[in-house]
Amino acid sequence: MRFDDLFGKLIDLAVRLCAEAQADALLIMLPGPTDWERLREHCDRYKVIVSAESAEHLAGAAEAGLEALALEQSDVPVAEKMTQALLLGVAREMLQPGAGVVAVYSGFEDDVVDSLSFIWLDEHLGRLTARDLQKLGTSVPLETLKTVVDVAVEIGREGREGKPVGTMFVVGDTRRVLQHVHPAGFDPVKGYGRKDRSLHDSRVREAIKEIAPLDGAFIISSDGTVEKACQLIDATHASLTLSRGLGSRHWAAAAISKVTSAVAVVVSESNGTVRIFQNGEVVLRVEPFRRAMKWKGFDSDLPSTSTAE
Repeated sequence: MRFDDLFGKLIDLAVRLCAEAQADALLIMLPGPTDWERLREHCDRYKVIVSAESAEHLAGAAEAGLEALALEQSDVPVAEKMTQALLLGVAREMLQPGAGVVAVYSGFEDDVVDSLSFIWLDEHLGRLTARDLQKLGTSVPLETLKTVVDVAVEIGREGREGKPVGTMFVVGDTRRVLQHVHPAGFDPVKGYGRKDRSLHDSRVREAIKEIAPLDGAFIISSDGTVEKACQLIDATHASLTLSRGLGSRHWAAAAISKVTSAVAVVVSESNGTVRIFQNGEVVLRVEPFRRAMKWKGFDSDLPSTSTAE
């Protein structure tokens, strides 16, 4: 990424917007490395976070006093890359959850930085906190978990063919998880190569949404690969506490997250709510709003009865 006059003027404009909007940070999304020292000089006193698709593209940025985020993700829309960068920034406490951020990015051409936006994280990410994100990222990479949650929220919001759908994803600690599952029947992902089972591929995500109505859980590795589908969970429910009215799918999710280090993500068939389980408990609840999703804290209490969904 050559630091030419046009790029310099765009950065100067971004700095002026930071001043006018009283922004907390400047996020610069780059297609490759640039002159980090010149970039730091142009950005004056503001906190600057630079992001790119790989750590190699960011070599030398930290030495120039810039905070760097390697996304390790390509072939996704710029909006998804920006959301990922903001999530990582909050998770690593580079950004506060309610910060105002000026973003500079490639909005039209992949290799040309040409666009400028101002973003309130409260509005863009919903009710997220660094504590929440760190908790979710303890055993599963944040980008993988976010991809799974995004798919779950879409299933909860859209259903399939106009009908509500309930399903479950078990993410991470795959070796131990596989010791506690058995097939519910035909596994539609069996026999496919790993690239053809990656949730980071939009085609795979759409295929998963199509087969979500089938019985059983999806087993997802930490790198986002769908290892198995249509799997029944066989783990003890002893010593678990869940909210009233949650069904067998939620109890299975709590159980598998208790006996392994995996994170379980459940879509409720009754209302589309997505619940995220860790260590046998619900740690986050996501409502399937048609606008930007809302992340809410969740208080559990002792169940009186459990009903299957």
